[in-house]
Amino acid sequence: MCSAMLTLEAIILALAVPVMISVEDVSKPLALISGLGLALLCILTAGSLRRPQAYVLGHAIQAGAIALGFLVTVMFFVGAIFAALWFGAFFVGRRIEEDKARWAREAGDA
Repeated sequence: MCSAMLTLEAIILALAVPVMISVEDVSKPLALISGLGLALLCILTAGSLRRPQAYVLGHAIQAGAIALGFLVTVMFFVGAIFAALWFGAFFVGRRIEEDKARWAREAGDA
């Protein structure tokens, strides 16, 4: 679930780059580094979610997405929405993993 959220977020962050450049008059280098940099980080993190450290990076990406609101005001809202989706996926995913482990233990005891 977290991987899907990061992948969708990467698409939105990449699409924010033209908005930063053409609508908000953000300099091209800043827009490319911030928008595409976060998008690339999302993809790389989604691919490494088997490691616990990747989830910490995922949390940091959410802060970065919200911080893009200083460049494009609407990103405060969009970043907050993705942060809520990320944390929802994170906690639901943890609950699913705990349930799977419990079911495996119960099946082994039977």
